[in-house]
Amino acid sequence: MRIRTAAIGVAAAMLATIGAVAFEAVTLADYSGEEIFVKYCAACHGESGRGDGPVARGLLTAVPDLTSISSRYGEFPAMQIADTIDGRGARIDAHGTRTMPVWGYEFWIEEGGDVVAQREMKQVIVKLVDYIRSIQRDSRVQSGE
Repeated sequence: MRIRTAAIGVAAAMLATIGAVAFEAVTLADYSGEEIFVKYCAACHGESGRGDGPVARGLLTAVPDLTSISSRYGEFPAMQIADTIDGRGARIDAHGTRTMPVWGYEFWIEEGGDVVAQREMKQVIVKLVDYIRSIQRDSRVQSGE
């Protein structure tokens, strides 16, 4: 009887430990830019960032190739990319509404919707911008040089 009671106690302690580990709080800011990209962006932009994600085919607006931003602009416009991802700033869209989700708001809510969440949301966007910068194709390769 004592062995059975001890075994039940050990099993309960193990389950409590496993449960605590399974529900350990992790914020989006703990993830790498690539992990955040895969979770939130790859459905439309594709895992490689070329605009060929599984959702892209069903959208009315063409999804841009994120690997050619530097080539299109002559340099990587980090602030513009951050503002586009955030989506909460002043925008003038003469040709309709924004197609891309307002990730600044989504990340802020995901992190708890408070002052700390605002700081973490900005870290998440910086990580995404850095990741997108890292996947830029060499413009010489695109032009065949």
